[in-house]
Amino acid sequence: MKKRLYKSSTDKKVCGVCGGIANYFDVDPTVIRLIWVIFTLVGGSGLIAYIIAAIIMPDEM
Repeated sequence: MKKRLYKSSTDKKVCGVCGGIANYFDVDPTVIRLIWVIFTLVGGSGLIAYIIAAIIMPDEM
């Protein structure tokens, strides 16, 4: 069985990107969200990456 990366439809705050990444790597979504916030605050690239991921990642079915 092949793992696929999808936006989460059940564990989402904004678009489900962090929830989907957490499901893919089998970690707590809060950890992914904290890492994403750190990237956003440190260099600002986290916000751009989140927007791109929200557009590119397919929705969970």
